[in-house]
Amino acid sequence: MTVLPDDGFSLAAEFPDATREQWQLLVEGVLRKSGKTDISGTAAENALSTELQDGLATRPLYTAEDGAEDPGYPGFPPFLRGGRPEGTAVSGWDVRQRHTHPDPKRSNEALLADLENGVTSVWLAVGEAGLPVTGLPQALDGVYLDLAPVALEPGAEFAAAARELFRLYEERAVPEEAALGRLGADPLGLVARTSQDADLARQLTEAAELAALCDRRYPGVRALAVDALPYHEAGASAAEELALSLATGVAYLRELTEAGLPVGAACAQLEFRFASTADQFLTIAKLRAARRLWARVAAVSGAAPAAAAQLQHAVTSPVMMTSRDPWVNMLRTTVACLGAGVGGADAVTVLPFDSELGLPDAFARRIARNTSSILLEESHLAQVIDPAGGSWYVERLTDELAHAAWTWFQEIERAGGQAAALRAGLVAERLSDTWERRAADLAHRREPVTGVSEFPNLAETPVEREPAPARPSGGLPRVRRDEAFEALRARSDAHLAATGARPRVFLAALGSAAAHTARLTFAANLFQAGGVEPVHDPVSVDAESAAEAFARSGAGAACLCSSDTVYAEQAEGVAAALKAAGARPVFLAGRPGEQRDAYQRAGVDAFAVAGGDAVAVLSSVLDELGVA
Repeated sequence: MTVLPDDGFSLAAEFPDATREQWQLLVEGVLRKSGKTDISGTAAENALSTELQDGLATRPLYTAEDGAEDPGYPGFPPFLRGGRPEGTAVSGWDVRQRHTHPDPKRSNEALLADLENGVTSVWLAVGEAGLPVTGLPQALDGVYLDLAPVALEPGAEFAAAARELFRLYEERAVPEEAALGRLGADPLGLVARTSQDADLARQLTEAAELAALCDRRYPGVRALAVDALPYHEAGASAAEELALSLATGVAYLRELTEAGLPVGAACAQLEFRFASTADQFLTIAKLRAARRLWARVAAVSGAAPAAAAQLQHAVTSPVMMTSRDPWVNMLRTTVACLGAGVGGADAVTVLPFDSELGLPDAFARRIARNTSSILLEESHLAQVIDPAGGSWYVERLTDELAHAAWTWFQEIERAGGQAAALRAGLVAERLSDTWERRAADLAHRREPVTGVSEFPNLAETPVEREPAPARPSGGLPRVRRDEAFEALRARSDAHLAATGARPRVFLAALGSAAAHTARLTFAANLFQAGGVEPVHDPVSVDAESAAEAFARSGAGAACLCSSDTVYAEQAEGVAAALKAAGARPVFLAGRPGEQRDAYQRAGVDAFAVAGGDAVAVLSSVLDELGVA
């Protein structure tokens, strides 16, 4: 056996480097096989790209040529690779569990169970949206306030909640220098949630006073939260979320420095909160870009490099959560947690899978906290600092996202800042336009939602939970990816409750199973997404048997399913028979091509096609079937 010397020898040394042009030629060959014969070069590469929001795109290939500027080192400006040199490698990220139960006793039981089983800090909704301020002492009974940080989400009651927390520190003899917490004052976030800004000036003053108090006496407590969730939940894209958080942070920085705090001390009073989604790469890039953007703001404002690191709290996206088939939310939050951890978040909150249904139960909270525990203790995710660093794709996406966010941030600043942009409706209008475009993708199932728009289960047993306290409203809307399909399913549920049966569609399968299975599966999936129950019995029909089978099915609508070849032979006869039997409407699954007019003359009312507007189709079916 010959042992090669360790002299930098590469097994690929004798092979010439492939060029991008050579790879593009191979892409052209693949595209030609799919019928695209007029695309070449860069256009061929672009044909394989995936469009993202904010004018960005994920390309099929990244090389060293696509790398962005030097990202620096972890713990050093621009903090792109992390806010601390050691990252989260020493102890992992802060596992922060959210609690919203209004009963202090039950909240106490739940948060103690969390803290005893892996959670390292608690996030309490306080005030109208959760626990009464007066209930804090009981809820925090047994909690070591110098070991487990308490993060408050107090809404308009932040000053009262802060006073109560300070009183608890004193009552329990917690040394001021040892107290840990987040007071959660976010006056601009409250305006975004409620559109009420009459008390904004007073609230900003109170927040600045709290920040000054924390700076003087409580070094482990931060007074203000720069919460981007109100914008994310209103439909903001990743770049818009970053820009709005940046504008909010700048507004608070101005307020605190005008109140007398040095720039570095003012930066130390802010914690930034972002949404992490099931698009792990976009989440990673967003958190990295956020640190870079804030480092730029801090540096321009005169902060010392050590004060420019952004403290980040990532929360799994409420927008991606579904109330139907909520078990799938566990998969979504796992990927989102991974993205948050890899992206360098200091604290991560995994929302329980049933959080959209009401108050989470003990099982859901256990799964939520264990998601972080498994990624930290079994996957050892935190033991590598900035594991995505150096990826040409991630570095390029981070750079492009930062530039897109900075452009929108500058527009907000030109409009007079965050408060002025909120008052003028600039933020609401921009986010509404963004969500309208995304809603179209959801309706056309270009962005599929498993368990809702894809692979729905009409026979699922509903998951029921205690109602949760109402959250602040009246300002920016709260949107969810499943909302359009949820409205259709709710109509179906009401029909089931009133009549004992769901609206039905008869699937008229033509020809052999090999011919009809693909489109039959597509059609069944489509109609169930709107709460319409598919009936497929018998296995196959023809023009002579279709009418009788339709009558037995109890359906009001019908859909032909087969291959183009079988359609050419049988579709017109079967459509006519179904129409004569009273089917309204009659669909044909697939694109009709040149046979459209013939099929329509025979009785086909519409065509169910991949990429079509599923929400519009399903809404029209329910209307035709008389479902209110």
